[in-house]
Amino acid sequence: MNPTDKPLNQKAWLLIAPVFICVAFSAILPLMTVVNYSVQDIISPERRVFVGTEWFTMVMRDSELHSALLRQITFSLSVLAVQIPLGIALAMCMPASGWKASATLVLVALSLLIPWNVVGTIWQIFGRTDIGLLGHTLQQLGFDYNYTGDPTHAWVTVLMMDVWHWTPLVALLAYAGLRSIPDAYYQAARIDGASKLAVFWYIQLPKMRGVLMIAVLLRFMDSFMIYTEPFVLTGGGPGTSTTFLSQYLTQKAVGQFDLGPAAAFSLIYFLIILLFCFVLYNWMQNLGKSQQQG
Repeated sequence: MNPTDKPLNQKAWLLIAPVFICVAFSAILPLMTVVNYSVQDIISPERRVFVGTEWFTMVMRDSELHSALLRQITFSLSVLAVQIPLGIALAMCMPASGWKASATLVLVALSLLIPWNVVGTIWQIFGRTDIGLLGHTLQQLGFDYNYTGDPTHAWVTVLMMDVWHWTPLVALLAYAGLRSIPDAYYQAARIDGASKLAVFWYIQLPKMRGVLMIAVLLRFMDSFMIYTEPFVLTGGGPGTSTTFLSQYLTQKAVGQFDLGPAAAFSLIYFLIILLFCFVLYNWMQNLGKSQQQG
């Protein structure tokens, strides 16, 4: 050992030890409780019977769960298909510097500051045909708009609400990615006479790949767990048109008090989110590698 070398200081771990302790109590222990409930039939607080994988089998055969899962996947993919391109377009239209850039950033981020239940209430009023601007305008234009009675109108309204609420997050991430691109790339593109489309496709989009990957994963996970906004706006209706997986789980656990099936479904729900995020992450990683090789 070189006498001039200093021993490695491991005391920095003490700074993050409280974080690990908090995570253990706030995440791991509740997860273990859910796992425990998922293999038991809880008859009363004092009486419970071990049932093994019975609840998992019952949940997987539930046709309502299959419908809610299909509805949820369709909604989450629609969210990504709309919000990612729209967020990129919005970021490219934002000023790059000066007071206008600061003012634009504040204005764009305003919807992100609104609580989820308030967002649902805003759109509940906004979509009404008697006092709501959206509903009244569509009625005046000849559209028979009724998000409380028409399943398609309800689904589209929930999608529009989520787009309005969360597209600014994608825009802010894309804006940060655009601002991190060195000017040398743009100077080289101008010398080569590259068009705006070529600059976007070969410079801006590849350089934004990292932040766009974060945006896709965040928006997918959040949209896959959406609960408050559609619950306040439509209550899951009309019928089950806007009853997503989180609302179905709440009905099981709180409405029907089926703790065993609800716990089993919670674990399945958790694994579904992990699986989809894993697939999305690897797909975007492989896409980025193929672009670099090309």
